[in-house]
Amino acid sequence: MKLEIAQKMVAAALAHGREQKMKPLVVVVMDSRGAMRALAAEDGTSLKRANVAIGKANGAIALGTGSRGLAQRAEKAPQFIAAADHVVGGLVPVPGGVLARDANGEIVGVIGISGDTSDNDEACGLAAIAAVGLKADTGA
Repeated sequence: MKLEIAQKMVAAALAHGREQKMKPLVVVVMDSRGAMRALAAEDGTSLKRANVAIGKANGAIALGTGSRGLAQRAEKAPQFIAAADHVVGGLVPVPGGVLARDANGEIVGVIGISGDTSDNDEACGLAAIAAVGLKADTGA
């Protein structure tokens, strides 16, 4: 994922959050390998909020499913998520980590957002991915 696309995703996610009057957000975008391409933390976010956003994105990209899907899996198989967290390191299985897919369905990156409710975080991710013409995958 090119830096320009990652930055556009961050800007779109933050704009959506402001339009919806959400709490301050942290947004991270990673490429398909899980390498961080962009991160922004709005004024007023807590010190470790970025770690949560990174954990949502990290888990989604490492396991190939959006973090909403990981949350659902955690309810059915908590031992799997615990083991995956041990291997992946820093997996956060709640909505807000959304895979970005191209027109062929290939994963090109992931966005992780934290700061408001998990559902609202995910909504910002969906808006960001749509803004750059990619397809969102929440894992649900």
